[in-house]
Amino acid sequence: MTLDDLRVFVAVCESGNLSAVARDLSCSQSAVSQHVKRLERETGLPLLERLPRGVAPTGAGRILHRAAADGIAGIGTALRRLDDLRRGVGGTVRIATGATTVRHFMAGGVAGFRTRHPDAALQFETAGSSRRCLESVRAHDTDLAWVTIGPPFDGVEQRPSCELPWVLAARTDDPISHRPSIALEDLAGIRHIELPPHSTSRLHLERHLDLHGVRLASSTSVADWDTALLLAELGLGHAILPALPGWNLGMGAVVRLVPIPGLPPLTAGWAARQWDALTPLAREFADTVLEHLTGRPGRLADPAR
Repeated sequence: MTLDDLRVFVAVCESGNLSAVARDLSCSQSAVSQHVKRLERETGLPLLERLPRGVAPTGAGRILHRAAADGIAGIGTALRRLDDLRRGVGGTVRIATGATTVRHFMAGGVAGFRTRHPDAALQFETAGSSRRCLESVRAHDTDLAWVTIGPPFDGVEQRPSCELPWVLAARTDDPISHRPSIALEDLAGIRHIELPPHSTSRLHLERHLDLHGVRLASSTSVADWDTALLLAELGLGHAILPALPGWNLGMGAVVRLVPIPGLPPLTAGWAARQWDALTPLAREFADTVLEHLTGRPGRLADPAR
């Protein structure tokens, strides 16, 4: 049993597909199978079962997967700390974020953390969606991810941190922009700028509009929230968006953000593989971001409470 055997086995369990793991590792599917078979010979138990599409760990496989994943994560953390010592860095925190996350949610926290820890390294990995961020955390590629909180994601803890009410972005020369709020049924008449496909925010929005029988006429689609706001400013349609920190639309702005009280707020927050297993530095970074974002001492709520 080698470390490579365990790494490949963990990758197969989390992917559920031998050929996908082979592509990621630039090897043959037969080579991936050999790693798994070697583990099965040494344990004397079947570790994977074949499904109509892909594979899944057996009961024995789940036991080994959990232990191996934790062990590999620990080794990876130790190697990164050793590398920090070699480079004279006071620790590294790796964060997965969406395209607009750092600007809207982290700017003050990053500055505050840098003041406290000038020798620490921050590594940001931009992902195209909350799901990609969660996958990055699960694969041990990052320590933390700032995500739109969605359904449970196997192998990752999500912790709600703030709520984002929904608003309609409309140009000030549009009569709808002067309303104090807008009802859900009135959204059916707008030219809608669609949120990113398969994003948690879009799924959340579509689910609640469907519950009320509201169908939107799409004018265009975008890759992130900031682009949706920009297109609304240009008059290409109306954007239904979560109200983000950092959007300063005061005097002279060409758009207004009209509240949509009928839509439940979107929830954003931190995700980590195991919160209690994070380094103290990573936890402090997460808490510092919350402190600057909410104006309160940054301590994440335990979802089990």
